Amino acid sequence: MASTHLKHNATGYADALVCEAEGLERLAGALDEAGVTDVGVPHVYRVNETELEITAIRSSGGSDRAREVLGEGLARMHALRQEAYGWGRDNYIGLAPQPNRWCDSWGEFFVHDRLGYQVSRIRDASQRTRFEQVLDQHGGLLTDWLNAHCEHPSLLHGDLWNGNVLYGSDRPWLIDPAVYCGDREADIAMTQMFGGFGEAFYRAYDSCYPRTSVYGIKREVYNLYHYLNHYNLFGGGYLEGCQVGFAAIEAIGRGRA
Repeated sequence: MASTHLKHNATGYADALVCEAEGLERLAGALDEAGVTDVGVPHVYRVNETELEITAIRSSGGSDRAREVLGEGLARMHALRQEAYGWGRDNYIGLAPQPNRWCDSWGEFFVHDRLGYQVSRIRDASQRTRFEQVLDQHGGLLTDWLNAHCEHPSLLHGDLWNGNVLYGSDRPWLIDPAVYCGDREADIAMTQMFGGFGEAFYRAYDSCYPRTSVYGIKREVYNLYHYLNHYNLFGGGYLEGCQVGFAAIEAIGRGRA
């Protein structure tokens, strides 16, 4: 057996590692279905409530070629059409719960189950009320706009920032997913939230599955989910990012997007 890494459950949620293992296995299956052999996902050897044993990865600096491989591989995985939006069980985004269900409407799922849920968790009552008012006023138009600009459900990694990609000696590896099915550009949006994945990644992705003409405003809307999550977990340093996202929603609601 290859060398393994033992991850312990430090989340406070009994099923967190089980959900992570399910996500890893689903990503591996989707990459295989898409014929992607050069993007790795750690193999799950065993999992329970306290421990997850997976493939150990020795990380090195990622080259432009490795980023190209990752971009093309993700594009090919995203091109696989899934049956519906959402996921069959609740899971976790970092240290926070991520409620799920199956839904035929991407806009409804994202507005209600992603943005609405995070807004409901805001402890500052005045800030929560302010954001709830934006969703109440513009949520219907945002739902329609997202549905009009989403091609089909794709399997998403769900938490695709730099820290959740490791560059091994042989290939890039995806770790720590928060999987669900949604608009593929939600995954790509998050890659740009904390510095980006480099031009080689985006060039390779777009050459295989080009981003849409409205990706720029989608990025602000989709990353609002993650800014809200970080605001709820870590505090006011992420409030500005939330405000940018809500400004994008207001622009959509007023027909400026």
